[in-house]
Amino acid sequence: MREHAAQRQTHPLPTRPIRIAAAQAQAAAGDIEANAAAAAAMVREAGRAGARLVVFPEKFLSGYEPDLIRADPRRYAVGAGDPRLDPIAEACRETGTVAVVGAAVHDQGDLYISALAIGTSGELVARYDKQNLFKSEHEIYREGTAGCTLQLDGWRLGLGICYDSGFPEHARAAALDGCHAYVVGALFGVGNGHHELRTWFPARALDNTCYVVLANHIGTTGGWDACGSSTIWGPDGRPLAEAGADHPELITADLDPEALLTVRDSEPMLRDLRDTATEARAWHRLG
Repeated sequence: MREHAAQRQTHPLPTRPIRIAAAQAQAAAGDIEANAAAAAAMVREAGRAGARLVVFPEKFLSGYEPDLIRADPRRYAVGAGDPRLDPIAEACRETGTVAVVGAAVHDQGDLYISALAIGTSGELVARYDKQNLFKSEHEIYREGTAGCTLQLDGWRLGLGICYDSGFPEHARAAALDGCHAYVVGALFGVGNGHHELRTWFPARALDNTCYVVLANHIGTTGGWDACGSSTIWGPDGRPLAEAGADHPELITADLDPEALLTVRDSEPMLRDLRDTATEARAWHRLG
């Protein structure tokens, strides 16, 4: 569970930059073994590029594929200690890179849309379950109950999944927990989805003066035509690296504590944030 907002100033800035990668690729529908192999290859590519962390799209291990997952969750979702994750774990051990992989997860009879953080020793170091489910996802999955902050090399990285990013409160909760970056795997489609990602993510960055990382699908998955365009934004809301719309690609950017400090000095919204509960009550009285 994240800490109270009053504690947000207790976490110092990192002491050195970190390189983060966003991976976009075509997921093979329901083929967890093939998708894990593809993810492992991109972990190694990220490691060669000097990245300490690479994030993958939402439910990349199976593809989005709600009908497959609902029909046979044992086959199309993963569980604790699932050997199909071994190729990714091995790639993380070889490269010293952390992978945040999107997956459907079955846990004690329930299904979740999750981000699995696999550490540099190949172990599962964190699991975040999507808190804001989209439309028909409510029929299949349970909502997550808590946010998740991943710590790496002095950086605090708040995890999100797709529709989470449409709610300013989600990224704000990460920022109030001292996060320096908001890291999201997603499925955004052509058309309105592309408009949403180009609107939501720069706003999440600037509102919270934090880096934002998005990994999106390409191709068709679960009936959606994905728009690619994975991007890493700086804490001022400006893009630092952008992928294309329709081909596999790994993008990287260096997150720099000096740049973070500079933006936070010039854009003090997070520092000046008022108690929103008190403000809401005052608004109600005025109304």
